[in-house]
Amino acid sequence: MGNLMKTESSGLVSLLHGKNGELIMPKPFEREIFLFDTYIAGTTHIEGIEELEPHLSPDDRLNFFREPDNLYDKQAIVIKTENGVKIGYVPRQDNVIFARLMDAGKLIFGKITAKEQKGKWVKIEIKVYLKE
Repeated sequence: MGNLMKTESSGLVSLLHGKNGELIMPKPFEREIFLFDTYIAGTTHIEGIEELEPHLSPDDRLNFFREPDNLYDKQAIVIKTENGVKIGYVPRQDNVIFARLMDAGKLIFGKITAKEQKGKWVKIEIKVYLKE
């Protein structure tokens, strides 16, 4: 019997009880897992990208959305700013695994790492993350 009492107070149950025996629920563990470096494809097809470019900054978060009805690529992933402005796509050669993760309910997003205006082309480099 003495052993049972000792086990109860030193195991998982004791982790959930704080002062005065109050039950303390741990917060869910969330983290951002870096997956890949790439760039935003299709910026030349975005109307007004030249006007938008000055408002894009390194570390800006980018939201990813699946576009399974895309006529050119069934694995297409649209990239939008936090304000919902479309700025391009995850490159086709990089999107298969990310599309599968998103289709399985995982949250994938990006962050701008660098940008460069090359004539009418705006090259935007990003890091892709999985939020877990």
